[in-house]
Amino acid sequence: MSTTTVDPVMAEAHRLATRKAMMRLIPLMVAIYFLSFIDRTNVALAKIHLAADLGISAAAYGLGAGIFFIGYALLEVPSNLAAHRFGPRRWIARIAVTWGVLSTAMMFVQGNMSFYALRVLLGIAEAGLFPALMYMVTLWFAPKDRAIVVGWIYTAPAVALSLGTPLGASLMQFDGVGGLHGWQWMFLLEGLPTILYGVVLFFVLPDRPTDAKWLSTQEAQTLEKHAVIDTHGHVELFSSDWVAAVKRPTTLLIALIYFLNQVAFVGLYFFTPSIVAQMHVRSPLLVGVLSSSVGIGFLIGVLLLPRIHRRLTSGCMFLGVLTAGLVASALAFMASSGNQDVQIVLLAVTGFFAGGILPSYWHVAMKRLQGIQAAAGLAFINTVGLLGGFVGPYLFGLAETMTGRSDAGFNVVVVASILGLCLVPLLARAIRAADHPAGAGNRVLNARA
Repeated sequence: MSTTTVDPVMAEAHRLATRKAMMRLIPLMVAIYFLSFIDRTNVALAKIHLAADLGISAAAYGLGAGIFFIGYALLEVPSNLAAHRFGPRRWIARIAVTWGVLSTAMMFVQGNMSFYALRVLLGIAEAGLFPALMYMVTLWFAPKDRAIVVGWIYTAPAVALSLGTPLGASLMQFDGVGGLHGWQWMFLLEGLPTILYGVVLFFVLPDRPTDAKWLSTQEAQTLEKHAVIDTHGHVELFSSDWVAAVKRPTTLLIALIYFLNQVAFVGLYFFTPSIVAQMHVRSPLLVGVLSSSVGIGFLIGVLLLPRIHRRLTSGCMFLGVLTAGLVASALAFMASSGNQDVQIVLLAVTGFFAGGILPSYWHVAMKRLQGIQAAAGLAFINTVGLLGGFVGPYLFGLAETMTGRSDAGFNVVVVASILGLCLVPLLARAIRAADHPAGAGNRVLNARA
């Protein structure tokens, strides 16, 4: 039996270099992902005003909110290949500038068609940001450190949902200034910082350790040695490994469960401001503050739940418990109709389960995908999830159109979550079969005997 000896001096050098890289890079990556969520979800605050000022119905809004994810999803993989070709620094900066311009252009929406067109273009412009950030993680960090980095990156959307709604609501208080509506000021003043930050990233974000002036030569070399950077961008990306990764039952099942989660969660956070407004909350600022409850629950979830998951041996059991918690919180929200204080708390609880589960999906997926199959499989899972981001708001919009109430979308949360819960045992079985193929075959033979 062979053993691997780890040089304690080299291990300590790598630990210190990793910490330095985290301190420098994580704030930059979190900030750009934060801005992306601000710019993609601020339309939720504008929903009521788009209806009043432009006649955009709930169904049209739901379609426009969700259609963002179509171009976003379809261009995820090509965009990530471009990030490899041009370098993540140039590509992430390009993404930020173009989506900032288009987010600002949302102030010129005139009706349904211009709303749809700008939402599609915004999705296309922003496509590839998350995979590009993940690609940067592979260039800089060893596999054992990546889960920690990804967890920190996921705090960005959680904070955006917590702070973004009060911030957007505050900007909408400029209603009437300069002859512009409040929602026009919001799109303008939240889009411009993204453009400026994209320019900043072009100059301060290094592509890889050897490009970082704040690292010594030894620190850069030890980071690149442990990062295994040669698993991306090679010719075999176009080989049958793509098909092999996507055809895996575990990949397909995780993608489907993630899709159903996104149907529920994305629909929820796009419609939370209108759900709160229907609680007879008249002040736009108060609507924004109360709507942040979903983001607060999300933030607590992504900070707490991955640390619990790390101590458990059964990832699927944990996924099942969290999904069941999502079903229970959604049902409790529907049962507490009329009790607004309880419903605000339950919005936070729902965000805790629906958002806090996200790092666990990637933890389960990454354990069973390595090398080029990880690039293909994880991109596929993310693409399928983004399609759920289209379906969710559209179904929420239909539910509101049919019932006249925004909180009718909680029926979508319940149904999608129950379907996801039903798939978790199938995922567990597929994982056991993949991890112990001989044992799985013997069980089949014994069952037939």
